[in-house]
Amino acid sequence: MTRGFVLGEFMPPHQGDVMLCEFAQAYCDALTILVCSRDDDPIDGTLRVQWMRELFPAARVVHLHRDVPQAPGDHPALWDGIVREVHPEPVDFVFASEAYGQRLAAGAGARFVPFDPGRTAAPVSGTQVRGDIYANWQYLPAPVRAHYVKSVCLFGPESTGKSTLSPILADALNTMAAPEYGRTYCEMFGTDCTAEDLLRIARGQRALEWTARRHARKLLVLDTDVLMTAIWAEMLLGHRIPELDATPVADFYLLADIDVAWQDDGTRYFPDPQRRQRFFDLCRARLEERQVPYVTIRGAQDDRLRTSLDAIAAHFPDLMP
Repeated sequence: MTRGFVLGEFMPPHQGDVMLCEFAQAYCDALTILVCSRDDDPIDGTLRVQWMRELFPAARVVHLHRDVPQAPGDHPALWDGIVREVHPEPVDFVFASEAYGQRLAAGAGARFVPFDPGRTAAPVSGTQVRGDIYANWQYLPAPVRAHYVKSVCLFGPESTGKSTLSPILADALNTMAAPEYGRTYCEMFGTDCTAEDLLRIARGQRALEWTARRHARKLLVLDTDVLMTAIWAEMLLGHRIPELDATPVADFYLLADIDVAWQDDGTRYFPDPQRRQRFFDLCRARLEERQVPYVTIRGAQDDRLRTSLDAIAAHFPDLMP
């Protein structure tokens, strides 16, 4: 069995890093990827390790968090010791796009295998990406994109046009919308929801958002989120569920007003005007309690779309298509 070794900061991992590691995996039988980090790095090392493990589940991804010289050409004896420490087995191949790979391979008693030193396959660097994440979006793999995606959540009581507006808004933003898992759940299992049902709905909503973040383009439209599920607990059960209250929030909210007629679609609960108003008031109160930015959208669908796009452009001026 042949063993390969790749060293990098992966800050963040980009297309060039991914291609290097894919090349290395195809070249050898077993690959070790060493992620180096220091306390003053602009991106947390643990996060970078998480990204690399998601990208390369078949590889052994090792984290070295230590204040050492950045390049193996600096203090070569030190780096020889580090390689032996993190890879006690014999190393057959060291893969790199830069000249330091040759020195690292010599110290490990391995063969140096260069990959795209001219960066013609992936004309990008970590410094370039960090300089402007969103301008270099096309070079980011899905786990890294998911971290940097900004979310816009349609929020508010039932029957206020959120599910109709979300795909239209996503299309206008050249991205995608994560649908409402609660609707799917209630259509499948009924609308008589218990606290356990709401926790299952929240779990499904989180999973939908996790998936959608990996496919969105800079902005992600959420038909709803788990904070909305927390408000449903108050409306349906008469009390709050702490696990739902503690959920992370979206980056920006569009609060849908109740100035449109209530329509029964078989999964809705509250046609009474007083309860609709209480529902809306709870939505606004929770947004203000969590101190998140939001705007209220009113009127016909075209008015709501126009207000939404104007508000998003004002809040995320650099992310608009």
